[in-house]
Amino acid sequence: MPPLSWRHHALIQSLLSRGPLKEDDFRSIFSQLTGKASGSQQQLLNEYLRKINAELSYVQFELRACRNQYNGNVYYGVVNNVSDDQAKLGTKYTVPQIAFYKGIIEAIIQDEEAGGCISSTDALNIRLEPQVYVASDSQSQGGATQVPAAFKSFSMSQKEKTLEQLVKDQWLCTMRDGKIGIGVRSFLDLRSWFRANEVPACEVCNEAALKAQICQNEACNVRLHAYCLKKKFSQQRIGRVCPGCGTQWHGSTVKAESAEDDDSNITSQDPQPPESSMKRKRKSYEEANAEVVGSGSALTSATLPDRKRVTRSSARLSAN
Repeated sequence: MPPLSWRHHALIQSLLSRGPLKEDDFRSIFSQLTGKASGSQQQLLNEYLRKINAELSYVQFELRACRNQYNGNVYYGVVNNVSDDQAKLGTKYTVPQIAFYKGIIEAIIQDEEAGGCISSTDALNIRLEPQVYVASDSQSQGGATQVPAAFKSFSMSQKEKTLEQLVKDQWLCTMRDGKIGIGVRSFLDLRSWFRANEVPACEVCNEAALKAQICQNEACNVRLHAYCLKKKFSQQRIGRVCPGCGTQWHGSTVKAESAEDDDSNITSQDPQPPESSMKRKRKSYEEANAEVVGSGSALTSATLPDRKRVTRSSARLSAN
């Protein structure tokens, strides 16, 4: 295979230096590099992506696309497919910061209503004990769990700063109402982990349905992303029913959440994180927050422990 040209390198560098890019921005860069108009570039773009990924595979990297589940926008980014201990050394985050991130992701995934977010209060009060227990259970069958000193000293102010940094780096995002959601980089990097751990998937696109509509039938676990819901039902004037059980689908939410090109509901790219609101709540958080412990690793799919699939019925059982 011929080596990559300077155009291929420039395309890769644009993603490495700027982070995940919206599809329009990515295609604009591609058009400038190739001189091809947007309407006639799809076949050439596919060829570029195949060639780039053939080369990147040698170093366990991949250029891939994903959808931001909060608005349906497509993003392109470069991800690391390696999940060994050496790859984990590449992160700039500390062990307790990574464990904090893991706890937030797990809390969002466990939401039986598929809201795709948690409150900033809940995020800052994430406890890290589950991370240390999961690590100890996978490494030994007995003995006391030792809590790293770094976890004992991980303060509320450090949580606030970590949360802001995770939002800035697009691992997480903040909603307009102040809630914390999953960032574009997490949608890119954790796709394989979502599948491997049976995170409920959208019935249409088969991707993890973290922010989705749920069938009204309590016995049915079908989920549909808002943008998939729009696509599936847009041409149907009758028969708007659940593809799993046939229950009439509540259709009023399709229009409310169908603005695929609108970023107004999230602020993950906002250069000013919601620091002031967090600090106002800090005193009450500290009063409720007990000592946090745990362990962690890099921000990759391997850092998250295996989890069983969560359904509405299983969530109700565990709560009882």
